Parts: sequence; structure tokens; C-alpha cells
Amino acid sequence: MDSMSLCLKLLLMLHVSCLLVTTSLAAPPSVPDLLLKFRDSLTNASQLSNWSLNNVPYCKEDTPVWTGLICRKGQFVGLKLEGMGLAGKIDVETLSQLNSLSPLRSISVMNNNFAGPFPDVEKLHSLRGLFLSNNRFSGEIPDGMFSGMNAMMRVLLANNQFTGRIPSSLTGLGKLIKLKLQNNQFEGPIPDFAQKDLDVDFSNNRLEGPIPLHLSGKNAGIFAGNPKLCGKPLKVECPPEEKKKKTFPKIAIIIAAVAGVLLVATLLALLVRRRRRRSNGKVPAKSNVRDDDGKFPIIPRSAAEHSASEIYSRGGEKGKLSFVRADRETFELEDLLRAPAEVLGSGSFGSSYKAMVVTGSVVVRRFRQMTSVGKDEFYGHMTRLGRLSHPNLLPLVAFYYRKEEKLLISDFVEKGSLASLLHSKKASGQQGLDWPTRLKIIKGVAKGLSYLYEELSTLTLPHGHLKSSNVLLDQTFNPLIADYALAPVTNKDHAQQFMVAYKSPESTHHDRVTRKTDVWSLGILILELLTGRFPANYLAQGKGASADLAAWVNSVVREEWTGEVFDKEMGGGKSGEGEMLKLLKIGMCCCEWEVGRRWDIMEAVERIEELKEKDVEDDYSFGSDGDLCVSAMITDEDFSFSKTA
Repeated sequence: MDSMSLCLKLLLMLHVSCLLVTTSLAAPPSVPDLLLKFRDSLTNASQLSNWSLNNVPYCKEDTPVWTGLICRKGQFVGLKLEGMGLAGKIDVETLSQLNSLSPLRSISVMNNNFAGPFPDVEKLHSLRGLFLSNNRFSGEIPDGMFSGMNAMMRVLLANNQFTGRIPSSLTGLGKLIKLKLQNNQFEGPIPDFAQKDLDVDFSNNRLEGPIPLHLSGKNAGIFAGNPKLCGKPLKVECPPEEKKKKTFPKIAIIIAAVAGVLLVATLLALLVRRRRRRSNGKVPAKSNVRDDDGKFPIIPRSAAEHSASEIYSRGGEKGKLSFVRADRETFELEDLLRAPAEVLGSGSFGSSYKAMVVTGSVVVRRFRQMTSVGKDEFYGHMTRLGRLSHPNLLPLVAFYYRKEEKLLISDFVEKGSLASLLHSKKASGQQGLDWPTRLKIIKGVAKGLSYLYEELSTLTLPHGHLKSSNVLLDQTFNPLIADYALAPVTNKDHAQQFMVAYKSPESTHHDRVTRKTDVWSLGILILELLTGRFPANYLAQGKGASADLAAWVNSVVREEWTGEVFDKEMGGGKSGEGEMLKLLKIGMCCCEWEVGRRWDIMEAVERIEELKEKDVEDDYSFGSDGDLCVSAMITDEDFSFSKTA
């Protein structure tokens, strides 16, 4: 009997042991387990040596403990493995398992050595951003690869070796705002992208055929390097179809003839008007002049018309204008010097004037504080800037090099600068900028700055001088960032005296600038836009930053919170006050005093993109305090338009 009992006990213990082993084997892997499995698929992963089960947690609030993770509220939400010399395979199968445990929002492996076919990311439906630029990926991308990825906002595939057609499934991504395909070997026609305000680049591929109607209003530079493309905005006409040639209606010929007569009449009228203005010796004064030292825009007392040669002395060596854009008609230096010109202003970086040349109105900036840069270096840098193309950048058209001074030529923007519209005295009945317009402006600025960060990744200061007087506005209030990336060619002592980047806390107190310094400038611009107050510390020469706008906003929201912090001209009312508060918090996180706590450009742009003109379902929340930087620890209860100081 005892032996029987012993056998039963042994069988029971064996059964329990089997159950425990089975349960252990069936337990799903954890996020750290899967991350380690993903790392094992990579080669040259020495920079990920702190990925270890002995080093947990892997995220602390929004701060990653393991190198290269993106964290949100203590959860893993993405990978940022950039510039690490990584190679191997992107293990999408493991990433899809991770995605089931913690939604995967972003994957960036830019500037590495990955090769081979496009990773099968269609399994990762929660992705918002896919960044594969500057690797050696190759081959065709399946046409339906992006089907169902409805959250996708950014796809960066530039500088690889992709072939075949551009996947048409990209056109179905309703939230897509950025698509970079330049410098690959894509071929065939461009799909019809209908997404509004899409920042896209197709340059230097093998694309052909007519440019789709929805893209015909884009800058021609994004189509450069595709000789077989035709149609607007290129100056290459598409060959007409034979059938259309035979049935071309006579009415169209009549309309064209009438239009031609009207055009000639209009040109004659303009010519007469111009001669009258010359005879009177005056031109209308402009109220949209942009200065370049941070002060309010300068409006000349006398706007008398001169020739450019009177404004720009012709002494010294002669040379030619160097045009850096293939989509612009050229003109000679002599044409510029003889052209009627209007002084716009002068400041710490030099003078500027508007000139009327054969191609239209241009602005010529004259710089005398660029004497320490050599000719080859200057030519190389300006050529690089000339290749930049973005809807929110003022394109550099041409430049002129002389050792003593330099000329930079860009388009004239009719509406003038943001500083002018914010701070100039309003005429009777003139309205200020409302909240929807200001939101549109800051979204455009953020997109343009993000593009500079991406394209000028080797520069510590992709902009260096971001401020309201360097944000120009077109007729639809679309912002155009100007005077970007000039720090490398500006004399260092002068840059440190006057450039906005050198007013930052890290420059003032630690005598250095970082890749987050331009984000600080963006934060100050946001606060200026919302409060209507000019950043007084910009006026100080050198590193004096006693009157800091961010410090003032912090003192108000911490000690005497009131809706009065917002510019009364902005309006917004109850319908938008929650979104305005969100933008205020974003601004404070961007100009966080400690660089380590300050947001990076990707975080800032993503948060700005999420903002709406009107509050949604009265939800004024911005996440928990753990979701914010230290400077923006404001609760929603602190916020009220009804309170007063």
C-alpha cells in the first residue's frame, strides 16, 4: 500500500512539473526579451551594449534608459537608431510582436549601412513614421506595401537604391505630410498625391511623364534630375496627344487671342505707370520691410527709387552672379546694378534692397561679415543651400562672391515679415493675426525647420538665426523661413554678438550651442506668436539675456496665471483656448533651460502637427505632467480666460 501511495505521489509531482514547464513555455515574451531578439538581428551593434535585462526599466517616463529607444510615459513606442554604423536585417517579425505589446509609432535607422530589399513594414499598422534615408536599401517596393497604414505621417526613403515604380498605396495615406524619395532609381509616372500641404521630394530619380495636377503647384526643384518629366511647374511642355491636336476647338484659339491682347494692354499700362513713377521720383513706401538685427522692421523715411549701382558700390573685383536654382531665369550682374531699386533696411548683418529685374522683384542682401570664409568654402555652402527645396523655405536664387562682401539674392515676398505684422502699429480698422492664422504660421515654420534639420544634418545649427523677422509671409499667410544656415559662413565673433542661437541659455552660460539650440529659438518664436511680446533679449549685443521672454511666461503661469498672457488681437475665444494652451506648453518645452530636458525637433514638430484650430470635445488636456518638460508643468485648472492678474 505504501509503495502504491509513493507511486501516486510521484505521478502527481511529475504531472505538476509538466504543467509548470508547459505554462513557462507558453508565457509570451516581454518587451525587453523582444528588443534583445531584435538587436541580435543587427550587426555592428556595439552602441546598443546597454540593452540588457540587468538594466531595467528600459524607459523612465519619456527618457530612454536603453540607447536608441523612444519612450512615452514609461512605454516603448519607437526606435531611433541613427548614425550607428548598423547593418544586418530589420527583423519586422519581432517588431510586429513588439507592436502587439506596445504600439510602435516610429522607426528610424537613417544614416546606417542597411542593404537589401525594403522591409515588410505593412505588418506594423500603427506606424506614424518610417525613416530609412541614407542607407543602401535596393530593389522594388511592392505596390500595396502601405495599404492600411492609416496612421502614417512621414516616410523618408531618400538616398538609397530603390528601383521600380513609386508604390501607389502611398497616395491612400490620408495623414501623410512628408515623403522623401530623392536620390533613388524610381521610374515610371508619379502617382497622383492629393494630400494637402504634402512636403515631398522626387528629385534625382528616373521618373517620366506628366506631373499630376495636385502637384503642379509645387516648387520645380522637387522634380529636378528627372529629364523625362514634363508639365507644370517645369518649363518642359508635355507632348500633346494626337487626338487632342486634331480636335482642338476653335473657341480656345479665340480665347487665347483675346488673352494675348489683354496681356499686351496690361503690359503697356504697367510701362506707362512705371515711367510716371520714375518721373515723380518716388515709389510707394512698403510696410513689410524685414530687418536683420532683431529690431522692429525699418521703414525708410524716403523710399525714393534708385538704381542698384547707387546702393551697391561697384568697386573691387568684378564677377558674375552664381545662380543655384535650375528652375529660375538668369540675369547678369550688370542687369542687377542698372535695375530700379528700393532700400528696405539695414542692420547688424548688412543692408538689403528690392530690385526690379527682368524676371521680377528680388531682394538683395549685402553681407560684410563673411570675410573669414574662403571662396571655395563659400561657393560649396551656397550651392548646398541652393539645392534645398521646401514650401516653407525662402529659396536662395543666386549669390555673388567678393572677398570684402557677399550678395545673397532671393525672391521678394509681398506681405513682409511676421515681426512686422505682429509688432508694427496697426492702421485704423486693421485686424491683427487671428488664432487660426498664427497656428498655420507656426505649423509651417516647424515643418521648414524640421526639413533643415533633416537636410543639413551635419550642421550644429541648421538655422542659427530663427526669429519673427526671418519668417516671411506670402499672400495666403504661408510662412517662408529666411536667413537659414548662415552661421558656417559668418565671422564667428559677429555671429556670437548678433545671431539668435547665441542668445540661448547654453550659449549664455556654457559658451556652446547644440543641435537643440534651434529648437530653443522655435520655442521663443512660439511664445512671441502667442503673447504678442517681442523677445527683448534679442536686442542685446553679445550674450546678455536678462529680459528673457520664456522666463516672463514662466513667472506668469506659475505665480499669477491669467488668460491675459495671450495676445488680445489673437482672439480664439472659448472654441480654441485649449489648443492655444497646448501650443503654449509646447513653446515652454522647446525653450526648456536645461538642454537635456528640452524636446528635440521631431518631438516638437509632432506635437505641433497634432494641434487643431478648435478644441475637440472640450478636451483641454495635454497628457500627464510626466508627458511634459519641467517648464510646462501647468495644470488645466490653472488656465482660464476669465481670470485676471
